[in-house]
Amino acid sequence: MKRNRGYQILANTVMLLVTALVILPFVLLLMSSLTDENVLLANGYSFIPGKFSLGAYEYIFRSGDKIFRAYGMTILITATGTVANIAMTALFAYPLSLKKLPARRVITFLVFFTMLFNGGLVPSYILWSNYIGVKDTVWGLILPNLMLSPMNILLMRTYFETSIPDTLYEAAQIDGASQPKIFTSIVLPLGKPILVTIGTFSALAYWNDWNNGLYYITQRTDLYAIQSLLNKMVSDIQFLSQNSGNVSSDLAATLSKVPSTGVQMAIAFVAILPIIAVFPFLQKYYSKGIALGAVKG
Repeated sequence: MKRNRGYQILANTVMLLVTALVILPFVLLLMSSLTDENVLLANGYSFIPGKFSLGAYEYIFRSGDKIFRAYGMTILITATGTVANIAMTALFAYPLSLKKLPARRVITFLVFFTMLFNGGLVPSYILWSNYIGVKDTVWGLILPNLMLSPMNILLMRTYFETSIPDTLYEAAQIDGASQPKIFTSIVLPLGKPILVTIGTFSALAYWNDWNNGLYYITQRTDLYAIQSLLNKMVSDIQFLSQNSGNVSSDLAATLSKVPSTGVQMAIAFVAILPIIAVFPFLQKYYSKGIALGAVKG
């Protein structure tokens, strides 16, 4: 009894330390974004602001409705891309999990091969821009690179293959169920943990993506997602700071008041805040993965 109690105390202590190590960087990020620029440059980053200031957030939201439009565009892109990613991944992974699928090993190898080798950035850009025509469209933020991941396909295939017993498939086939019926009535309900996990991976990738906006959105700034907009704001601040000596004294004085370091901290916090708010609600699906594959008697 005492040994179990000592183990529990040790385990809880270790988990508290790990949790603190995970949370503290976010706290430091928030506190740095709320610190006055001059104090931040003089004293460095601190968990307790030497001088409280909302200047960084005022600079971000001074852009008017751009920040809110970018948030709306990001939510639209993330929701659409995640649903499409889950659907395509599940439809691809389920047949690969069937042992009787013809050429199953060959198809699996081809999926794995794309994880090791790809055409590169330039051919991909030419394909998506010149032939598919996604440049300066919302599809340029959804289709390239993120719509389907070979890693997600293999993860989902492995889950379907190992966590859903073959006896369920056999019982459904004896009852006359077709493959689409088995997929919708058995595979998807029992595969909810892996679907949520893959959906989380996809949503994080879409939310944090700024490469597609950099490559494929060049003219229509109204299509900027939040990461693209914030990346542009950081680039503008850096450009103005580096060229402040080439402008008039009044403009140079104005530029010196821009909280460049604090803005970068505030931008990072603004970008990750929705993910931090939503992620805890998905945790319950992960813990169910152990029990869902069991055959109920």
